Amino acid sequence: MRLAVFGASGGVGQEIVRQALAGGHEVTAVVRDKARLPVTGERLEVIEIPMIQKPEQLRSAVAGRDAVLSAVGPRTRKQAGMTAPVTRTIRQAMELTGVRRLVVVSASPLGPVPEGQPFLLRTVITPIINQIFKENYVDLRIMEADLASSDLDWTAVRPPQLLNTPTTGVYRTAVDANLRGGRKISRGDVAHAMLALVGDPATFGHGVGVAY
Repeated sequence: MRLAVFGASGGVGQEIVRQALAGGHEVTAVVRDKARLPVTGERLEVIEIPMIQKPEQLRSAVAGRDAVLSAVGPRTRKQAGMTAPVTRTIRQAMELTGVRRLVVVSASPLGPVPEGQPFLLRTVITPIINQIFKENYVDLRIMEADLASSDLDWTAVRPPQLLNTPTTGVYRTAVDANLRGGRKISRGDVAHAMLALVGDPATFGHGVGVAY
């Protein structure tokens, strides 16, 4: 496949690029700074766009691709609020070029609380986390609502806490649900899940929980 990857210099984004290249795909990686992407490969094209503002900027990166994967997200809490606007511009670029498949990174708090969650986790820990990262989650809800109003074949992958641990390829997924006891997952396995879901029409228009 020919894939476009946004947020390619981040933790999940780099893993998407590495694994996609290893899987034989052609990858166009869109980054703000080429120096932040250490991945190389014969089938890799890197496009540097310091500030994504208009869909026309993304036309060459998106046109002719089989799918777009976005790991766009804030590097710090001060950058909260940037994911929805950038994703909207990506969506508009896809609509301009006729590309339909989009897989994005969201977060597990946007999914329903699994049945049987421990009382302390459900009533104390989760509300505290939601309050700390409130601006991020508001941003992601706006992003998902915007995608839901579009005609794209989109999927929002919703991981819990991200780890810098090796990719295992072994994890659980749930459509429109979070996973009981699923509190962590590596960035590499989130990337693995996103690539695996690209060709899964059962996830079109849905959020997908992913965790160990």
